Amino acid sequence: MPWIEMAAEGRIVEESDQGVVRQVTTHPSLHHHPFFFVDAWDDAMRALVLISHRTGSPQIWMELQDAGTLVQLTDEPDLAEWSVIPSRDGAWIYFVAGQTGKRVSPRTGDIETLVSFGAAEMREAGMVGAAMGTTALSASGRYWAVPVKSGSVSRFWLMDTLRGTAETFLEAPTIGHPQFCPDDDDLILFAGPMTDRVWVTDRAGNARRIFTRAHDLQWITHEVWRPGHRSVLFVDWSNGMNEIDISTGAVRPVTGFPVWHGAPDATGSWLVCDTNFPDRGLFRLDLAGAGEPDFLHAPRASSQGAHWAHPFPYNNGPVKVHAPQHTHPHPRVSPDGRHVVFTSDRSGVAQVYVMTLAR
Repeated sequence: MPWIEMAAEGRIVEESDQGVVRQVTTHPSLHHHPFFFVDAWDDAMRALVLISHRTGSPQIWMELQDAGTLVQLTDEPDLAEWSVIPSRDGAWIYFVAGQTGKRVSPRTGDIETLVSFGAAEMREAGMVGAAMGTTALSASGRYWAVPVKSGSVSRFWLMDTLRGTAETFLEAPTIGHPQFCPDDDDLILFAGPMTDRVWVTDRAGNARRIFTRAHDLQWITHEVWRPGHRSVLFVDWSNGMNEIDISTGAVRPVTGFPVWHGAPDATGSWLVCDTNFPDRGLFRLDLAGAGEPDFLHAPRASSQGAHWAHPFPYNNGPVKVHAPQHTHPHPRVSPDGRHVVFTSDRSGVAQVYVMTLAR
């Protein structure tokens, strides 16, 4: 229970008609927020959760919004930095460390071990997709789902945080980027292999494909739920974004704008996205399709991953790519819709930034 508290480092770095950008972290070590489909704030906006390497290894920190302080919450030697996911009620932050699943209280710093996975690998090799080790937490905070690589298969573990149980409920060749439906604790979106990507399952393990590629050059990626609609938004790189109704299978084009990582607000009315090849900056997009995307800010992140500039590379199996995720902005809207958190290494090292929107 470290609970190391220090003064906040935040400073304003830009003011424009679009809003005010504040650099949250300034220490010359790697920082990032959880991920583009993971909330960085609790619903009450009490704390902004981030990952910092300032102690020599990735650890969970938070910026307390009222107190204006930075707090270190973990001191784990083997914390999986992309597994971090806060509960919406602000009671817990869940994470994987080594072969165990744990949670830390942002209010007391107490850490609980929930499960031992007993697996040798935990994650696939690489820097992208399932190799990142992202996890999923239901909107109620009751269920935590963690994919675990074990030999030739991935096992999907489900922890019931109320009953204190942990069990596997699905096996598949690949389980990446899991996300609970924000409107249904019994639905989980996940990414299969790069050539067969968009799947949903219930907690009983009844998995089904909800989208099939049209041809070998189609690059489907960066799926995310649209809150309030029981539908999934996905990127058809670099041709824009589509939406699929998970009940009917109907697909509609949302935009031809080259969305890279797109994260909707809590109402499902609009989303924020970053761009790449070329990097045009961060944009806000009306999901009803009205008007052109609005430019918000130029994060000037290096956004590494040269494979994004070329045709779909995965038809013949996994490909080794250099795409460190902390170099990507991964913008995420705050629960109240007033702020956008993103990561940028424009200073030479990845730092966390928050843009407060002018409107």
